[in-house]
Amino acid sequence: MGIENFITDALYKPNDYISYHVGRELAELHPGKAIIKGETGYFDLEAFVRAEKCSVVHETSIFNHLKTSWDGPGKEPIRAIENSWLNVLWHGELLDVILITFSEDRYRSRHHWIVAESRRLAEDFFADVCEWSAEVRGEVLVFRDGEWVKNKELYDAIKTATFDNLILREPLKQEIQNDFAQFFSSREVYERYRIPWKRGVLFIGPPGNGKTHTVKALANQLGKPCLYVKGFKSEYATDQENMRLVFARARITTPCLLVLEDLDSLIDDKSRAFLLNELDGFETNTGVVVLATTNHPDRLDPAILDRPSRFDRKYCFDLPAEAERFAYIAAWNQELQAELRLSEQIAAKVVDQTEGFSFAYLKELFLSSMMQWMARAASIPMDEIVLGQTAQLREQTAANQAIHCLPIKDQPGALRLS
Repeated sequence: MGIENFITDALYKPNDYISYHVGRELAELHPGKAIIKGETGYFDLEAFVRAEKCSVVHETSIFNHLKTSWDGPGKEPIRAIENSWLNVLWHGELLDVILITFSEDRYRSRHHWIVAESRRLAEDFFADVCEWSAEVRGEVLVFRDGEWVKNKELYDAIKTATFDNLILREPLKQEIQNDFAQFFSSREVYERYRIPWKRGVLFIGPPGNGKTHTVKALANQLGKPCLYVKGFKSEYATDQENMRLVFARARITTPCLLVLEDLDSLIDDKSRAFLLNELDGFETNTGVVVLATTNHPDRLDPAILDRPSRFDRKYCFDLPAEAERFAYIAAWNQELQAELRLSEQIAAKVVDQTEGFSFAYLKELFLSSMMQWMARAASIPMDEIVLGQTAQLREQTAANQAIHCLPIKDQPGALRLS
């Protein structure tokens, strides 16, 4: 059989027969050559080519099937090969790479075959592509919908987050920085005393009080690969299977920071035990820092919350006290244009009247006040507008707190099962 209809013929075969068929046909087409087959997301040949690690020419007798994805306004379309036969030049050696996409064991994925003069050459090329692709360089690895995606935009956003522009009570801010810096610089000490070099840290507290900013500032300051999990759910895999993928990637990206934001929403009764095993089971998490956050520690199982070997340290992010509110308001005031700034007297009054506000509510106070000021064409002084907005937000926070104190069945919009 010639190669003109090679991929077409393969795709007409039953899915559980394609791999065998392709391997057999390649052996007949290339007698005496080595052929290896694989299926892994680490074999990112397109990125390897873009980095000029090898050069590729498409086999002109084979239709080159591409998939193009759109990732938002102003961004370049993302192109990926679905099915193709490629001639690859790598380190002066010529190889053939066949890429075919089909479903196997419920998953639709791309499979590859490498044809080379020797098995050593094929395996060295395969390893080089995978090792290079697995590295995290100037991006954040984001896990969503059952797969890892490299996100440069999130990495750039993290680079703007620092501890200098983060207001937290002391000594919390310094304790967190010291804790993580000391861990990553202490591998030899851990190994000398045969202590597993791994860490689990939990950030706890009501929403809007700096947990996410602290995570970003840490990722920026530490300079370690950051893996961020948006969710374990996907269409074609169970939560447990995706957890296995997440921790497997973390273990080969060490030392790294594995972020599980809103941990209570990521797990359920079915997946909890599996997560516990990944955190503290037979697999070693050497060099992995699991940094989890939660707004609702009461929703976490005691096996997660109270077992030190899983989360060794817990940091509480409470509502800002008077000193933190004063610092936050002063920082905002300094950044505003002169006509939008509060007088010292009003700023002090706002500090006093915002007890119980989170940092998120304080931010909303300034943003909503600025919008009111612009909507009224600057006809009302900013001092007056801010005081009015403070009173409105105080009513909202009081109403929210009252709702949270009600039994679930009495809360507005609560689901009732009868």
